[in-house]
Amino acid sequence: MLGRRTRWTRRVGTVHVVIAPDSFKESLTAIEAAEAMAAGVRDVVPDAQCVLVPMADGGEGFAETVAAALGADLHEVGVTGPLGDPVTATYAVDLSRRLAVVDVAQAVGLDLVARADRDVMRADTFGVGELVLAAVEHDVDELIIGLGGSATNDGGAGLLRALGADLLDDRGASVQPGPAGLQSISSVDLSGVSARAREVRVRLASDVTNPLLGEQGASAVFGPQKGASDDQVDELDALLGRLAELVDPEGRTQQSPGAGAAGGLGFALQHALGATSTPGVEIVAELTGLAAHLDGADLVLTGEGSMDGQTLAGKTPFGVARLAAERGVPVVGLAGRLGPGADKLLDHGFVALVPIVQGITDLPTALAEGGANLRRAVATSVRLLRTTL
Repeated sequence: MLGRRTRWTRRVGTVHVVIAPDSFKESLTAIEAAEAMAAGVRDVVPDAQCVLVPMADGGEGFAETVAAALGADLHEVGVTGPLGDPVTATYAVDLSRRLAVVDVAQAVGLDLVARADRDVMRADTFGVGELVLAAVEHDVDELIIGLGGSATNDGGAGLLRALGADLLDDRGASVQPGPAGLQSISSVDLSGVSARAREVRVRLASDVTNPLLGEQGASAVFGPQKGASDDQVDELDALLGRLAELVDPEGRTQQSPGAGAAGGLGFALQHALGATSTPGVEIVAELTGLAAHLDGADLVLTGEGSMDGQTLAGKTPFGVARLAAERGVPVVGLAGRLGPGADKLLDHGFVALVPIVQGITDLPTALAEGGANLRRAVATSVRLLRTTL
């Protein structure tokens, strides 16, 4: 898919290519994707200067991607998984920046639950609270939390319990995990929330601007992706409304942009820890110095597993293309799948959108061959661009 004709302006000397992809879900991490792209460039231009800037927008692999970019240390901690099973979660700490980075998918990711076992009414965010507490125990002033890929829709009730809040029924007993437990909730006391967690600056990395409740809320928009039926969507929205009335009776946070992220985790984090929301790609671009890398570049390569009209809503490729367009650098987007509305991206800095799968194949094969397919597609793209000089 090609956009308007452009010139790939080669400076005297080495071609400078910035490679800034997100992960290709279930196939390649962002780091692996960047390496495959660089190999494809060098297949055609062996002496090309490839600057690898793996990206993320808050979903799976966010902490590890940021750690790789910053040279931060990775730590592991045992936490409670979405259905109560123990899982090992990884988070990043950069003491030189006094910064910790976590992503909720490490604790409650949808990929941690087999499809046959998914139960959105029981899925709980307690493990995210445990992960937050582990991260802030380091000597940090700032915590960045990537919101994306969660199996949960509990409005952050589990997180609040893990942080020290009391969520009680009318007998004074703690409510059960998951949205099902909210059926009996009658009071919320946030006074016991960890003082240490309240001390740090908390930023939420997410491309989601949905409010907590309603037709555009967490349950209606994202519940079906987590296995919620139509009837359960309505029930979930009502249960989150019940929680919101107790946590935020004045309604200050319920409708704030991003409150509906990660099944309502955005709401709990904004209200309990004063967290602010920023598109994840903007945070990663800031941390990695992407803008500086783009200055003087001849070409930018970006992409992720699927690109479509929703990519314009703040996904990584769009964020990268916007920065590149400001500097007049052409951008090629590569994806395993180009879905409906992808052509709209051609009006926002992309000169071409390239599917990486050749011919008809099944999904397992496409995922297994992602690296080779991506490398080949990049090489083809670079050859075509050189012919337009």
